[in-house]
Amino acid sequence: MTDTPHLPDTDDQQPASRHGLPVVRLRPKAEARAIRHGFPWVYADELVTDRRTGKLAAGAFAVLEDADRREMGLVTVNTASKIICRMMDRDVMATIDANWIAARLTKALAMRERLYDAPFYRLVHAEADGLPGVIIDRFGDTAVVQPNAAWSETAIDAIVDALKSVTGVTTVIKNGSGRARTLEGLPEETSVLCGGVDAPIAVPMNGAVYMADVVGGQKTGLFFDQRPNHAFAATLSKGARVLDVFSHVGGFGLAALAGGAVHATAVDGSAPALELATQGAAAMGRSDDFEIRQGDAFAVMEALAEEGAQFDVVVCDPPAFAPAKPALQAGLRAYERVARLAASLVAPGGYLVLCSCSHAADLSSFRNASARGIGRGGRRSQLIYTGQAGPDHPMLPQLAESGYLKALAFRLD
Repeated sequence: MTDTPHLPDTDDQQPASRHGLPVVRLRPKAEARAIRHGFPWVYADELVTDRRTGKLAAGAFAVLEDADRREMGLVTVNTASKIICRMMDRDVMATIDANWIAARLTKALAMRERLYDAPFYRLVHAEADGLPGVIIDRFGDTAVVQPNAAWSETAIDAIVDALKSVTGVTTVIKNGSGRARTLEGLPEETSVLCGGVDAPIAVPMNGAVYMADVVGGQKTGLFFDQRPNHAFAATLSKGARVLDVFSHVGGFGLAALAGGAVHATAVDGSAPALELATQGAAAMGRSDDFEIRQGDAFAVMEALAEEGAQFDVVVCDPPAFAPAKPALQAGLRAYERVARLAASLVAPGGYLVLCSCSHAADLSSFRNASARGIGRGGRRSQLIYTGQAGPDHPMLPQLAESGYLKALAFRLD
């Protein structure tokens, strides 16, 4: 364990609470009730941002007060972000150090160990696990940390020490890439903080074997969130020919093979991801039943339709077409187009699984876009399954953004 993480320097003139920390205060019309009831964020237009508040270093800790100067909790502040404060602890007397971090990790680990019989899961899902902005995925004795909030960038050494102490991992990788860090004003960088990895990690899940590139792969190298949806799709796949579009490292396709599919075709634009998918099929002894097609997913689906290809199960798991509200309408049109093209590839009586990881597109909007696309493709459908992320991606009830993943399965006539 390290000592208390270094607190960023603050302006000497910043008003101090009775606990010695700076004080930040909500504007009179800010929604204090939502925060008291568990909403973990304060937006920039809700906080008094005078000259002294503006001088707080990114990641500094402060006591949040409402407009009537009543204490609400201990927050971390980043004036460069639209989420200017994140609630760290409702106890303003809390000390955010390696011991505090270890306590949160211990609680998170206890739940995952109850859920899973092997150490491959999302260990920390940010605010929902009490570590704001922090994502940690575990791959056996390797962990990948995404410090997506300024405080966690500052406290990365304490996070690593606590992580090693609590879980026993020996390798920790920092994945400092992605939109979340950009919004926090943090640089993109990926590095090995301790230990080392010299090859993809084999991850057993739903009877399949996935090869995760935890250093150079997309996000942390594997999408654990789809685990229950992989499992459901696999139940549809016994004896089936399966098409997995936007496959990444073979998520749905390899699960389908494990579930008894006779053949799976994986489509993705990334040659490295498809190579990892191929390695996964080989590790399962199913190389002869696995095929890859690299290219733009829309173009490949159009080409398959021209070839007259038909599949018993088609799965489309695209990237976030609507990562934020300004992109919502364009994103919904893209989801509709995916559904229309994919529907044409489903054999009569077959199944179509459509997924969205867009925060801005809620379940109703995504379901409607999917249904429109299927209808425009000339198909009638029955919705038979609605899925979400696995329980290692818990949702904070007060924070809708923590429940981003949606999966729909349709039976087509």
